[in-house]
Amino acid sequence: MFPGMGKMNPKQMQGLMKQFGIKSEEINATKVVFELADGGKLVIENPNVTVMNAQGQKIYSVVGEAKEEKTLNEEDLKMVSEQTGASKEDAIKALEESNGGIAEAIMKLKKE
Repeated sequence: MFPGMGKMNPKQMQGLMKQFGIKSEEINATKVVFELADGGKLVIENPNVTVMNAQGQKIYSVVGEAKEEKTLNEEDLKMVSEQTGASKEDAIKALEESNGGIAEAIMKLKKE
């Protein structure tokens, strides 16, 4: 954020931010979920979350290991089931194996 301040301890950084009118506090979060435009989710378990208030704007900083979760669309499941006569469970498995590819899932189930 500020050049040359990478070695500053957190208390010094907080003091400097306070001088600039930036208030920060830790949030005790157990999980942070970002819902992505493609329908997937980015999940961060046990994150370090800080909220900073600068000039009336809240800025959230999230640090942690993220994993991406793909969510299956109900319409896709229905289409795969209808086209193949497969159960919902089999349609889910085929869609997961094909990374959400409807055509690939249908072809896979029709071969079985």
